[in-house]
Amino acid sequence: MDKIKMGIVGLGRLGRQHAENIEFRIPNAELSAVCSIVKSEVDEVQSAWGIEYGYTNFDEMLTNKELDAIFISSPSGEHCRQIEAALDAGFHVFSEKPLGLTIEECILAEKAVERHPDKVFMLGFMRRYDSSYSYAKRKIQEGAIGKPFLIRCYGLDPVSAIQGAIKFAATSGGIFLDMAIHDFDLARWYLESEVRSIYAVGGCFGYKEFGKFSDADNAAALVQFKNDAMGMFYAGRTSAHGYHIETEIVGTEGALRIGTIPVKNQVTVFNQNGAVLECSSGFMERFEDAYVNELQEFVNCVVENRKPSVTVYDGTRSTKIAYAATDSFKHNKLVFLD
Repeated sequence: MDKIKMGIVGLGRLGRQHAENIEFRIPNAELSAVCSIVKSEVDEVQSAWGIEYGYTNFDEMLTNKELDAIFISSPSGEHCRQIEAALDAGFHVFSEKPLGLTIEECILAEKAVERHPDKVFMLGFMRRYDSSYSYAKRKIQEGAIGKPFLIRCYGLDPVSAIQGAIKFAATSGGIFLDMAIHDFDLARWYLESEVRSIYAVGGCFGYKEFGKFSDADNAAALVQFKNDAMGMFYAGRTSAHGYHIETEIVGTEGALRIGTIPVKNQVTVFNQNGAVLECSSGFMERFEDAYVNELQEFVNCVVENRKPSVTVYDGTRSTKIAYAATDSFKHNKLVFLD
């Protein structure tokens, strides 16, 4: 098998970038089919890149036996159904996060993966494949900071993107499922423990529109893990300075910080504003290489007939944390997890 032939569903902003990565940045992959309910998106990509197959119906794409794998970048509410359908149709599957919008959906996805042990399934927790985050993991494993006992995570979207967040609020699942789930996954990965309890607070401090969805524009959570480690999480949608993803892991013999200043690059601009370090504008810029790295790992797993380290169960467990945080935020109570 020279190249893994892939079909992608979802050609929105992120889906279009994933499609471009498959077609132009993964040497042993080939974008053979694209699917979107928006026909103009399908037509545009097919015409621009010479993609052979185009679909507006996902189930129709699954009848194409020339394909080896399906990439799911559709709206979050479609993920579990499409994961199950693609696996049952005989394809390897990569799905963007979240795994599902309900725990019940996640369990259905787990069962689908378990029914097909010969197929590769991978979930898009791309931060694990960012060079800085993977380096921090190696340093922890080497004992560079002793035993980790605290993690602090900031996940801030730029206020310039607030209208898109408001538009998406009805179907996002809330700020913890939509945004903080990446941080919950990183916390489990770094601390190697599951959550025991969580208490969350938040509010609509600048944009009351989120309130009608029982959501917040800024929220925070305090977490205790089963190994007694602690976690502090802050998710916000109103960052004035840009996209800011910051993580600190504190151990008994030191600490690691990632992204404390969310610099765009290594250039300092000297002008009437002083010495300025420009910030990243969004997740696609900050994690551009991580998106490529995770996709390359998925394709390599298919070629080498092995399973990725990110599993369907990581999706379920992080979703459970996000739901517990949402429950705590909505009802102002401490929530214990199983």
